[in-house]
Amino acid sequence: MLSIKTGQGRKRALLIGINYTDTQHELKGCINDVHNIKEFLMDLYNFQEEDMRILTDDQTDDPLRMPTRVNILTSMQWLVEDAEENDSFFLHFSGHGGRVKDLSGDEYDGFDETIYPLDFDRYDGDSGQIIDDDMHDLLVSPLPAGCRLTAIFDSCHSGTALDLPYIYSTQGEIKNHNLFKFAGRRILHAGFAYATGDRENAKMFISELPGQLKEASSVARENRRSNSSRADVVMFSGCKDHQSSADAQVDGIPATGAMSHAFITTLRENPDQSYQELLVSLREILGEKYSQRPQMSCSHPIDVSLQFIC
Repeated sequence: MLSIKTGQGRKRALLIGINYTDTQHELKGCINDVHNIKEFLMDLYNFQEEDMRILTDDQTDDPLRMPTRVNILTSMQWLVEDAEENDSFFLHFSGHGGRVKDLSGDEYDGFDETIYPLDFDRYDGDSGQIIDDDMHDLLVSPLPAGCRLTAIFDSCHSGTALDLPYIYSTQGEIKNHNLFKFAGRRILHAGFAYATGDRENAKMFISELPGQLKEASSVARENRRSNSSRADVVMFSGCKDHQSSADAQVDGIPATGAMSHAFITTLRENPDQSYQELLVSLREILGEKYSQRPQMSCSHPIDVSLQFIC
């Protein structure tokens, strides 16, 4: 098991908040999330404002700071540019997330997770969204050993938004892809088809299940091999891949993302938490009001009893 590198090099942060103002997709708290995360990083973790790039859709006077698809991709490249051992990078995204059909065959559930830039609807079909494969290639693949990236995704369907292969439970154990749940869903589909008189499809669902389970298991093993990294990449997501993340109104404060608010609140109250304790705290805070279940994923196995750092 690898430890988390704690040396100090350069610090750099990319903070993205999109309210999709004056559109049918409008959110309320994402820009607030960015401002709150900015203050949090400066107060607790010694990040400097000049080492941050902030993309929000209220910066209409500066086209390069609008969270368009091009600007987000360019800024992700900037974040990890010339990364070296002991550097520490931080990424925060608050906005809409989604899922699209996996075309590369690297998702055991058949879907890529995505984020929605401000201008996603100016592209054909789903091509305006940014998929997890591309974010992994931009943010994780270039990092050397001993470099740290901490990522927070406060968006729907964000459980594996960076395609990191090691997902941890609140007990501090690495989860295996739950193929039993996958099988259960297929059997449920078969039962529904049979109950509605569609016996051909019911038979197809059952007959194809062994091959699909074998393929899903193979994909999971290949992902662990190909998406691992010696860099220390840790991501906290607002929910599992199939869940949504809430845009919340917390008493006494402006609109905020539920995950962003929980992350800041628990670490301000107790900054000495371990990675495992932080995951438990996030689950407990959000569990009081929401069904979403935050996830923690990593680029390699880590000692989750170590203190959280970024």
